[in-house]
Amino acid sequence: MAKSKVRNATPARDELVAHLVRSRIAGDVATPRDNNLAHYRELAEGNRHFWLGLELGDRWTDERAVLEVMAQRCGVVADPNHVSGQDTINAELTVDALERVAVRLRKAIAGEQRVLFATGHPAGMLPVHQAVARSLRLVGCRLVTPAEGLYADNGDVRLIGGVSALHRGGNLLHTHSPDPMTAILDALERDDLPMPDLVFADHGWAGCAAQRGIDTIGFADCNDPALFVGEAEGTIAVTVPLDDNVPPHLYDPMTEYLLEMAGLFDD
Repeated sequence: MAKSKVRNATPARDELVAHLVRSRIAGDVATPRDNNLAHYRELAEGNRHFWLGLELGDRWTDERAVLEVMAQRCGVVADPNHVSGQDTINAELTVDALERVAVRLRKAIAGEQRVLFATGHPAGMLPVHQAVARSLRLVGCRLVTPAEGLYADNGDVRLIGGVSALHRGGNLLHTHSPDPMTAILDALERDDLPMPDLVFADHGWAGCAAQRGIDTIGFADCNDPALFVGEAEGTIAVTVPLDDNVPPHLYDPMTEYLLEMAGLFDD
């Protein structure tokens, strides 16, 4: 089996941690504390927009319990009395999660599994998804592509370099909605095609897939608690904490590290 590409200055773990903090992918991130707490409250109060396609029932009605999960799995400030100003993502937790993702990707590679890629953050995360999709395809994994003519949320689902995204009016859209992933999975069922073995996604794309029982890797910012809650409950395989909308080139060292850990480079 061929490897996907030649190694190009892959950072060591401590170098990646430093880069994540320096680029504000982690560390002192741009999302303010009051915004984070407001979103945790919305999830606890049952606002489904903040559930990202997961079905949380009445299991998370205490916003402090949500904060505890976010402190443990994302690295936000644990003190509930810290209500404004700076909040954080722990870069060590980001790299820990990337290493768990790599383990799951190795399983996909070994089984030449069917993998579906999708993003609701095309302005930031699209190149990360594309790089992993391209690498998995080159080593024998099968990329699951959406049926033609799928529509959701007044837009259409488009495949961009192996990654599904929502398009409307000439623009790829930032969306938290689970509806585009619902359209993809419903079409697979309608056409009697197999479900993906793995979904690699973010936002509602990830939450919807996980809720449907598909092994799912998700990426999430510190103001999007649902995927971390889903991981805590075992619905989502891995949730990677990070600022999901920095300039795309800043994710390159992270992507290189993930591909290296997954065994997708030539020696």
